[in-house]
Amino acid sequence: MSFKNILNQYGKERKPCFFAIDFLGKNYHICPIEDASTQEILFDIDGFKNYVPEHKDNLDNTQLNFTFSPPKKQNWKKSFQMVQKYIQRGDSYLLNLSAPTLLHTNFDLKNIFFNTYAKYKLLFKNQFVCFSPEIFIKVHQNNISSYPMKGTIDANIPDAEKIILENKKELAEHYTIVDLIRNDLNQIAKEIKVKKFRYIDKIHTSKGDILQVSSEIIGKLPENHWNFLGDWLAKLLPAGSISGAPKKKTIEIIKEAEKKFILHTKKKYKRGFYTGIFGYFDGENLNAGVMIRFIENIDNQLYFKSGGGVTYMSDEKAEYDELIQKIYLPYFND
Repeated sequence: MSFKNILNQYGKERKPCFFAIDFLGKNYHICPIEDASTQEILFDIDGFKNYVPEHKDNLDNTQLNFTFSPPKKQNWKKSFQMVQKYIQRGDSYLLNLSAPTLLHTNFDLKNIFFNTYAKYKLLFKNQFVCFSPEIFIKVHQNNISSYPMKGTIDANIPDAEKIILENKKELAEHYTIVDLIRNDLNQIAKEIKVKKFRYIDKIHTSKGDILQVSSEIIGKLPENHWNFLGDWLAKLLPAGSISGAPKKKTIEIIKEAEKKFILHTKKKYKRGFYTGIFGYFDGENLNAGVMIRFIENIDNQLYFKSGGGVTYMSDEKAEYDELIQKIYLPYFND
């Protein structure tokens, strides 16, 4: 059975549930909210938790070993140049290219989960942990809002906010994603409008503060929309901010470009649940985040999956550096 049919049933019954759906919509986990913890799934979804927080360790850089082996630059170059070829040909005009990075750390997934903070946190069994700052959608009654995130910069750079907001490549990329999300929402809702355009959030990380740029887009769903929860949610997937535009062709290019990355176990890289979504439906409201800032256990080795948007204006080195910049742990503030 598809996730659409299952979520439609939860919606018709107004039955609260937790859900996680992978990037391609092929794999998913849906269960009653009260059953998630017994299935080794812990979450904090914008303050809504299914666990009692453990006492935080006195976490600092001397206690945590956190280093990594980034993807080889020659492999990144091949994938980047392939993407640029398709962009120059007009098959895509924005594509989110991601890659895996091998981690070396004394922390397991559970320790990472309990010692980090984020708007959307998920510990999924011993398979992966996610600490995402990005909202996918929120629904209250028949009001829907989406918050695409595009643009990241080191907050310690002088005039960082001015630089990121005036960067022509970043501006064009953000315009593209906002337009894509507006079109996605227009499939399922009415009165679509951009409520806030390019606002800044500051995020504290293990490597220093970063600034991230988001927008808010809102609309109104039909009165009986919960009866078709799975159907309309599927129309929004995958999230535009982590796929690209036009969406269908761009996803095909992503599959081709990212399979060039090989894990240390000789397996080909696949996104899996990375860049999928997870959230909850409480019978009256829905809140879901995008699964970025993501660490996965693959054959008993931890990989951090990260990426960024590529356009015709993108610089190969700058995009590689952005991929590395996003490899961090967002610590609790002492």
